[in-house]
Amino acid sequence: MKNWTDIIKNMTMLTQFGLSFVTPIFLCLALCWWLNIHVGIGAWVYIPGFFFGLGGSFMVAYKLYLHVTDRQKKDEKTKKKKVSFNRHI
Repeated sequence: MKNWTDIIKNMTMLTQFGLSFVTPIFLCLALCWWLNIHVGIGAWVYIPGFFFGLGGSFMVAYKLYLHVTDRQKKDEKTKKKKVSFNRHI
């Protein structure tokens, strides 16, 4: 049963990360659409909007990377070293 809780925890993290990764692109493209329709700016505005959205998505991925590596470092510090008397090193 413990495996199921780990699987569900990882799946929710994956879906939350997916939403966090896609949302900046959608928001920037929605802003570009609004500018195109209501303000009358040309369709060229989608190109910088897409790149700004990608920049936001990469920042989300970078912050997740920093969080995961920081957590791994903390786990290594708190993990006890196993003592074994039958190791021949």
